[in-house]
Amino acid sequence: MIKKVIYLLLVTVGALFILAGCSGGKEDGASKEFDVNTDFDTMIEQAKGTTVSFYGWGGDEQRNKWLDTTVASALKNKYDITLERVPMDIDQILAKLSGEKQAGQENGSIDMIWINGENFYSAKENGLLFGPFADKLPNFQKYIDADGAEIQKDFGYPIEGYEAPYGKAQLVLINNSAVTPETPKNTAELLEYVKKYPGKVTYPALPDFTGSAFVRNVIYDMVGYEQFMDMPADKETVKAAIEPALAYLRELNPYLWNQGKTFPATSTEVDNMFADGELVLNMSYSPYSVAVSIEKGIYPDTARSFLFDKGTIGNTNYIAIAANSPHKAAAMAAINEILSAELQATQFSELKALPVVEYSKLTADEKALFDQVDIGKGTIPQDELLSKRLPEMPAHLVPLIEEIWAEEVVGK
Repeated sequence: MIKKVIYLLLVTVGALFILAGCSGGKEDGASKEFDVNTDFDTMIEQAKGTTVSFYGWGGDEQRNKWLDTTVASALKNKYDITLERVPMDIDQILAKLSGEKQAGQENGSIDMIWINGENFYSAKENGLLFGPFADKLPNFQKYIDADGAEIQKDFGYPIEGYEAPYGKAQLVLINNSAVTPETPKNTAELLEYVKKYPGKVTYPALPDFTGSAFVRNVIYDMVGYEQFMDMPADKETVKAAIEPALAYLRELNPYLWNQGKTFPATSTEVDNMFADGELVLNMSYSPYSVAVSIEKGIYPDTARSFLFDKGTIGNTNYIAIAANSPHKAAAMAAINEILSAELQATQFSELKALPVVEYSKLTADEKALFDQVDIGKGTIPQDELLSKRLPEMPAHLVPLIEEIWAEEVVGK
């Protein structure tokens, strides 16, 4: 999904994007004019007739369709807001924002941004985001647990109201029960599994988002996660802490696909290899992806997802607003609507994405919207997933782990 921190002070790169121009529609308040404390009904009035842009990764066709149809229709029908989805990788988005800031462009071209992790950390630190705004949203107040760990921090970094939750992800492992009846419940069992099926297991090369999460999950299973929550971004400190996991990953190598000399570049490649029967193990940060693949005929009906006994890493992805967004009222209205029980339920049913609303805060009728969703074959019930959900590492540690993995594991 959304990945990799870039260095934001490259004026020449960012300046190339300034010519792109602002998104359409009237301006509802530039950086110096917009008052986040405006009554929300007044804000809705300001937003009417506006075109609001939503920049983010565009590689998920189902999510694109959901945004272009379900979400766009809701915004148009309720508020006369036109949603303009702009597919763009996060590094380009941040370069564009940085370039506009360097040029002093108060009314930019980006309104909403799909973001999390290291990218949020960089964007917030460099003053590219508007906020705090999340606690001003009625549906945030109504449905979100403001004290929840993933609302307080994003990859260990304080959110402080500069982004609102959008969807949840959690790592799951996937096998075909007709081919491999075993479901490894920890790293020790995974080693035996890999030895039993030599050359039939691998994982995406870091810094692929899913591959990186898998390696962090191995680390957690072997040495726990608590020590990392306050660990400084010191390479030698991190390396010493994860050495048992590095040794384990090196032990896996001789039994992996291509003997661990190389790794597939992306999770998409691993997914295709699993679907073709070349691999007996897959992994996904979308916990219900197995059901979607079965429904599409990509996986057999015997595919299933499973977890380690100690749990797997989960995180939340978010929507932020650009500091120089020309349509902040419309952006807040759109984000508020995405946080509604109705749209969160459609995200659950249409995308099989974990909702961010707190179930206990829903009315009986709203709960029914979620209860009636068929999560599909081969999946793990939501309550079991959430009961085995482990926190993400602080954002500043992730690149260090990826760097150490490349030096200490690949081909070793």
